[in-house]
Amino acid sequence: MSSNFLKLIALLLSISCHGQDTLQSRTKKWSFFSADPDTTKKHRFELSFGQNLLFISSTQQENILKNQSVVLPTSAILFFSEFRPTKAIRIPVFLNIATETKQFLIDGVLVNEKASPTFGTGLTFKAFGYQFEKETSLELELGPLVSCIVNNSNNIRIAPVLVSRLKICRGTNFVMYIGVNYSLGIDSFGIMYGTGTVF
Repeated sequence: MSSNFLKLIALLLSISCHGQDTLQSRTKKWSFFSADPDTTKKHRFELSFGQNLLFISSTQQENILKNQSVVLPTSAILFFSEFRPTKAIRIPVFLNIATETKQFLIDGVLVNEKASPTFGTGLTFKAFGYQFEKETSLELELGPLVSCIVNNSNNIRIAPVLVSRLKICRGTNFVMYIGVNYSLGIDSFGIMYGTGTVF
């Protein structure tokens, strides 16, 4: 009887260990602020192209500043690159080139103003990641950036930017993303999206 009891205990222990291993394998799919070790040493640079819809409310026209206006989105080409020294820290560099003017709708009248190019850099962090399968993962990046705006007088204006980017990584080098950015002081909001390659 004692041998049967020992076999029963061994069976229960093996089931418990198997359940813990299964739970650990499930929880390993999630990673918060890169708690998991960095196993990808080769791919540290991303280069992507996309689109940025900018809702720019800053203007030099006094009649727009004094009147309530509806800001229409301005389309811009987005050149985006990112260097990753560690799995948690990323250093992005971006360039926005507007393909159309800033547009304001005031009392039914459409007012246009030249949209200036912007460029900048900063520091972002991997907030969390989820591994769907072996070659597909989802990541959320967020952090502060510094944006430089070239105005009509060719003067450079610096403004802080808060950015968040949700991206899908497929295989070893394909990236597709969508994100939002908000420029403090200039009161500019943007929605960005695009695809890229990781080297």
